[in-house]
Amino acid sequence: MELGLVGLGKMGGNMRERIRRAGHTVIGYDRNPDVADVHSLEELVGKLSGPRVVWVMVPAGEPTQSTIDQLAELLEPGDVVVDGGNSRWTDDEKHAEELAAKGIGFVDCGVSGGVWGLENGYALMYGGDAEHVARVQPVFDALKPEGDFGSVHAGKVGAGHFAKMVHNGIEYAMMQAYAEGWELLEKVDSVENVREVFRSWQEGTVIRSWLLDLAVNALDDDEHLEGLRGYAQDSGEGRWTVEAAIDNAVPLPAITASLFARFASRQEDSPQMKMIAALRNQFGGHAVEKK
Repeated sequence: MELGLVGLGKMGGNMRERIRRAGHTVIGYDRNPDVADVHSLEELVGKLSGPRVVWVMVPAGEPTQSTIDQLAELLEPGDVVVDGGNSRWTDDEKHAEELAAKGIGFVDCGVSGGVWGLENGYALMYGGDAEHVARVQPVFDALKPEGDFGSVHAGKVGAGHFAKMVHNGIEYAMMQAYAEGWELLEKVDSVENVREVFRSWQEGTVIRSWLLDLAVNALDDDEHLEGLRGYAQDSGEGRWTVEAAIDNAVPLPAITASLFARFASRQEDSPQMKMIAALRNQFGGHAVEKK
């Protein structure tokens, strides 16, 4: 089949290659002319035979909204737009309604796989009407990992991005657990080879995972992570997961704590700890450190 792909960054560029390897035609557009197949959305739409499928792989928020707005004016009834970025699920219904008013279908798709997806395949979680999903199915089949799993029609519009959001929330908590365990192992004198302890967990233990494999890779590159600053950004999906938990009265203590830990990583001198130090000094005479 033919696919228009908007956004050829770290994920989109590899996705284009994987889809082409499966025998499909991909026409890609990106603001960077060095990687683009065409030089405008107008040219991309013009090169696709109808009914068209256009996959949007750009940053969430205004870039996605702007792209969908432009496609709404360029596409025709019967075409389908797929949002494969990390959009908030609440945006999906809005986009679906805007496009449906012009007879254009909409599918939201959460994509996981990162820089490894080209060779290993991408885990896909998508939402939308069955008829629109069926139009995109050959592309989903090309992108997914080999085997029976790694791809799911999660439900109606918004379900794909909601599932990917929860996936990322779980990822936050798993990474935080590995990080806390690593720090504790590094701290004690009795454990002399933390990296090899992590490596030993890769086989036969209940905590083995791809994230553990990647942790070992990182420790092989820099055994004590001395070349890194202890600063971790968040993509926004961890926040959205916690907000959704509040809205639905679902307790998420581990995921919430892992998000707050990232906030703490950005403070070289924690204002909260200043107050705690001052209070300990006031009620107990505990020593404080002056700047």
